[in-house]
Amino acid sequence: MTNTDAADVREIGIGVIGMGGFGLFAVQQFLQVPHTNLVAIAGSKREEAIAVAKRFGAEQLGSLEELVSHPDVDLIYIATPPFLHYEQSMLALNAGKHVICEKPLAMNPEQGEEMLALAKQKGLLMVTNLMQRYNPMFARVKHLIDKNLLGEFLHGYFENYAGDEGLSPEHWFWDREKSGGIFIEHGVHFFDMFAGWLGDGKVIASRILKRPNSADIEDQVQATVEYGDEATGKKLVNFYHGFTQTGRMDRQEMRLLFERGDITLYEWVPTRMVMRCVADEETTRALMDLFPGAQLNVTANIGGKDRTLRGRHKTFEAYQQIELKFGFGNEKQHIYSELLRLMFRDQSAAIHYPETHRIITEANGLTSLETAVVADRMARG
Repeated sequence: MTNTDAADVREIGIGVIGMGGFGLFAVQQFLQVPHTNLVAIAGSKREEAIAVAKRFGAEQLGSLEELVSHPDVDLIYIATPPFLHYEQSMLALNAGKHVICEKPLAMNPEQGEEMLALAKQKGLLMVTNLMQRYNPMFARVKHLIDKNLLGEFLHGYFENYAGDEGLSPEHWFWDREKSGGIFIEHGVHFFDMFAGWLGDGKVIASRILKRPNSADIEDQVQATVEYGDEATGKKLVNFYHGFTQTGRMDRQEMRLLFERGDITLYEWVPTRMVMRCVADEETTRALMDLFPGAQLNVTANIGGKDRTLRGRHKTFEAYQQIELKFGFGNEKQHIYSELLRLMFRDQSAAIHYPETHRIITEANGLTSLETAVVADRMARG
């Protein structure tokens, strides 16, 4: 794009539905993308919404209808509970507005398909904010898998030990009619992440557990998803989400096992990595290029006849057993902020130039929702 083209780009006016804590966090990042302006907020009288309106000089409107009909609003950002996504998105799309919606896309695939069909008909965005794929760590792991740097990927897990201190028994999160349940409200991020690494997956088992002495609170879920086929080799990934922890002990971990090592990633948006593996000289160089600045610890040197190793009835060479640590100096909130900026920059570019390639498209929201709904339904028999 030339300087002349950049000067001709029209400003994107944002309207927001659901200006709570995360809404503020996200909008602050969106507005750092050039040619972007917060026009109006609707449907909230909370202190956060009032403060944001004052800070950015935005209008505070009394109804959603006023927001979607506002002539200066081009895109509606929706950060409300899941049961409202379908109705609010359809209202915005029918008014000719682009939509970026917090996950999940909708409460079920049927709603999602209708939303995407309307957006396509009108030439509009209908994007779910699955920002994980904008993480540089995501791309590094994708490269590791695709290039077989540690041999073939074999197995993975994601463990989410989430805090529930801010979720009172009356919170909408526990109400399946409003949230869809943990798989749908929360799990879509991670179903999409592993699909990005491994391709489409098939849910083969799932469970939901209720909190003891509680009739309605479902606080733990687990699913096993199968990736690959007979030709490429099938792989299993386990997903666990438990909203059971005090806030100070909220933590997440995922591990990916390969033929010659494994990596452990930390945080729900992975920011830190520990790799343990055996490697030859060429592979070590490739790994250090992939994870620049990583700390390399040598666990053991391997020489002579011991250089030839075997596993899975395969033979390969290695000269060291090593551990790599990467990303431990990063500030995770800053990384989260950058991912939101990258996501919005990607989508806003598509508004200006519709043929632009996007990392996340409408399909991601629907595919991840479909996987989540299968897991939820399978767990209920």
